[in-house]
Amino acid sequence: MRPFVQNIASFTSSYVICYPNAGLPNTFGEYDETPEEMAENVSVFAREGLVNILGGCCGTTPAHIKAIYDACKDFKPRVPGADIRKEKLVLSGLEPLIYDENSNFLNIGERCNVAGSRKFAKHIVNGEFEEALAIARAQVENGGQVIDINMDEGMLDGVAAMTRFLNLISTEPDVAKVPLMVDSSNFAVVEAGLKCAQGKCIVNSISLKEGEE
Repeated sequence: MRPFVQNIASFTSSYVICYPNAGLPNTFGEYDETPEEMAENVSVFAREGLVNILGGCCGTTPAHIKAIYDACKDFKPRVPGADIRKEKLVLSGLEPLIYDENSNFLNIGERCNVAGSRKFAKHIVNGEFEEALAIARAQVENGGQVIDINMDEGMLDGVAAMTRFLNLISTEPDVAKVPLMVDSSNFAVVEAGLKCAQGKCIVNSISLKEGEE
C-alpha cells in the first residue's frame, strides 16, 4: 500500500486517513495478520509522515488498534501541503496535467467535434465509434494535451453519443490518460459527459443564455 498512500499524500492538501484490513483474506475469508505484524506494516506510514489518521478495517480487533497506537504514538501526524489548485489549473485524465503561468501553450485536440470535423461527424452518425476513437488516439499521439469532444449535431442523440464515446475512451488508456473537454451548448449533454469522464475535465461551455435555472 505504501506507494499508493505516498502518492495520495504527495498530491492532496487534505488530511489522509488509512485503515487497511489485517492482511489479505485467506481461503476461508479470514484474516491472519496479527496485531504486531499489522502495526509493523502500517507504522511506516506514520513514521514517514504520510497520514493523519490510522485505523483498521476487516479482520482487525481492539488488539490490532492498540498495537497500531503503541507503534505510532510518538510520530507526528502529516502536515498537509499547500493547495496548488489556488494558483494552478489542475486537470487529469488517467494522468495529471498541471498548467500555470510558466507553462507553454496548451494543445487542445479539436478533431473529435462533429461540428468541426466532417470525418469525425460521419463516423459518429454512422455508428462507427471505433473509427472515431482512432481520431482521438491520433490527436494524443501527435501532442494533444486535452481532447475536445462535441456531439452537437441535429441528427444525433447528443446524450447517447457523448455517453457511448466517452465510455469507449475510458477503455483506451492511451487516450484516457489526457484530460477531456466536454463541449456542448446543451447542458444535458454536458452532464452526460461529466458522468462518464475520468479525472477532472474542462466544460466548454455554459453560457447561461437561458438563465441560471
